[in-house]
Amino acid sequence: MTFTLATWNINSVRLRKNLVMDLMRDEEPDVLCLQECKSPVDKMPTDDFAELGYPHYVANGQKGYNGVAIFSKIPIAEVGRCEFAGLDHARHIAGQLENGVTIHNFYVPAGGDEPNREKNIKFGQKLDYLTDMRDHFSTDTPTKAILVGDLNIAPREDDVWDHKKMLKVVSHTPIEVDHLTEVQKAGNWVDVTRQDIADGLLYSWWSIVPKIGMLRIKAAALITSGRPPIFLTQHIQVGSCDTYAVGTSPVITPQFLPVLIFDFLN
Repeated sequence: MTFTLATWNINSVRLRKNLVMDLMRDEEPDVLCLQECKSPVDKMPTDDFAELGYPHYVANGQKGYNGVAIFSKIPIAEVGRCEFAGLDHARHIAGQLENGVTIHNFYVPAGGDEPNREKNIKFGQKLDYLTDMRDHFSTDTPTKAILVGDLNIAPREDDVWDHKKMLKVVSHTPIEVDHLTEVQKAGNWVDVTRQDIADGLLYSWWSIVPKIGMLRIKAAALITSGRPPIFLTQHIQVGSCDTYAVGTSPVITPQFLPVLIFDFLN
């Protein structure tokens, strides 16, 4: 069985319901993972999505903040939701497809503006969250799973517009990259985007960075600063993988473009 998957930080699923529905109609991914839904589950527009062929879903919602959901054409069953770093936030949901593939959808804390846990509690919470992710996958190592989401870290030099200027900016600091690398090693995760496109600048989100200002890339009208990774385990084969961000303008939604990954084989 092959299936396509898309992931998107939607920054309010209710406010941007029509954009989600446009993606469902235009791109028709089999599975759509959303982050930062900012809604309780019972307030999410599940009926509207079902009418477009996505009747199956698993979700972990929260009023006004956080929230993750997986909408699917394929039957999916919830198999877990983790609460890391003692935050009691709706930042993770895991669902299993009928073919046995488990999909983990994460929204890792952004970490605030100051990369110093002594001065910025949010940065410490982010590091603790990643540590708990590492420990979780160390004790419950995935064997047939995909991990997607907004991980709020761009790990490689060519994942950001300017590596040297971003080294002290939250999302690309060495300590964050090290923590994410530990998560990756613990679960034997492989970055499928870089498996498909080994080198070169790749962006899927834009930002205004303090003291630097608006960041732009040459390729399109997309204001951007980085590329969160998308992982999968070595136990899932990728067919004709085609990883790309949909759209060329940040008017699609503040900060993020949807990313589609094609043809996973169980």
